[in-house]
Amino acid sequence: MGGASLVVGPLLVLTGVLLRLRFSFFFPAQLSAYERHPHLMTASYSLVAAGWVLLWPGVALLAARIGERFREPAVWGGVLTVLGLFARAFHAGVDHADFQLVTAGGAASAARTVSETYGAFHVFSVLNAAIMGGWILLAVGAYRARVLGPLRAAALGLVSGMPLGVLKGTTAWSVAAAAGLCVALVPLGVAAWRAGPTPRAATVVGRLVLVGVVGAAMFCFGQAG
Repeated sequence: MGGASLVVGPLLVLTGVLLRLRFSFFFPAQLSAYERHPHLMTASYSLVAAGWVLLWPGVALLAARIGERFREPAVWGGVLTVLGLFARAFHAGVDHADFQLVTAGGAASAARTVSETYGAFHVFSVLNAAIMGGWILLAVGAYRARVLGPLRAAALGLVSGMPLGVLKGTTAWSVAAAAGLCVALVPLGVAAWRAGPTPRAATVVGRLVLVGVVGAAMFCFGQAG
């Protein structure tokens, strides 16, 4: 699971970030883009949100590898990074709610509402530093533990530059951070796959079918409310 997380999560984040590259960074433009291109923006924000959520097993695996040699960076880096992923999931929920305001009353009305409520307190604002700092601690720990080389550790540290908060578009920093995530973690995930026991083809097919059936059932259950 950790290996799959390290491969799939970064690629989803990068794909989602690139899908909204042509739109301006700030929230009025993001809301306007959703009004004009709802399917594209839904796909973009959904892919990024799914990528962040799916990264937690991979972060746990990376922290465990670091912890084999350096416990403190592994514990603090792993915990802060996972807490940051929780915060990003919360932001994704707010993004979704704001986009529904566009559907209900248009982008201009949604922008006024977001502008009036943008600084409202929520408990996850406490984790803003964790969103950025956790990746830096993981990068330093991974380098010191020789889990990642200097270039890939530096690439992992770039993830701290990913813009945080609600309705954030794509900037050069966003692309660099998402690309750094892929450079640092995808090869580690592939290596984890290769190092583990090789399952039989029938086992792989059976698991894929099971995932498909369970995923479809969960989707239907969720849509039913």
